[in-house]
Parts: sequence; structure tokens; C-alpha cells
Amino acid sequence: MAWLVLIISGVLETVWAVALENSKGFSRLVPTVVFGVALALSMGGLAYAMRSIPIGTGYAVWVGIGAVGTAVYGMAVLGDTATLARIGCLLLIVSGVVGLKVLH
Repeated sequence: MAWLVLIISGVLETVWAVALENSKGFSRLVPTVVFGVALALSMGGLAYAMRSIPIGTGYAVWVGIGAVGTAVYGMAVLGDTATLARIGCLLLIVSGVVGLKVLH
């Protein structure tokens, strides 16, 4: 259960990062509220998961999911550059996260 909560929390990290950008410095209400709710749920889920997952593994997986998710969203939706080098670097992050899970 802790791993599922950790994965959902990582996805929520992507949600709050995108909402933070869309809030335009907390000047837009709906994205600001989405940011706050997603941030609280993401942190709460991380705290719950780290009851049974070591901090180094849990935090790295959480950050990895959030970072890759945010970068992929930027490339797919916001028009960020999607070069082979950037995609390769994201795959390296994913492989590290998978490695941490497998070696846990």
C-alpha cells in the first residue's frame, strides 16, 4: 500500500508543479487552490509512505516521479523542447527510480 501511495504522491507533485506555474505567482485563484490541495495531499502521502519505505528510497522515487512527470507534461503540452538528449536523461531518472525500487 505504501508504494501505491508514494506513486500517487509523486503524480500529485507533478500536479502541484504545473498548478504553481499556472497560478502566475499565486495571482489566479483556481490554480492556486489546486496547487495548495495537491501539495498537501502529495506531502501527506509522502509522509505516510515513508512510515515503511526508507527515506532515501521514498524521497528519490517521489522526486523522480514528479520531475519526470513535470518534464513530460512540459514537452507534451507546453511545447518544451523534446530532444533525444533530454528524453535520454529522463530515461536515466526513470531507470534510477526503478533501480531503487528493485533494490529496496
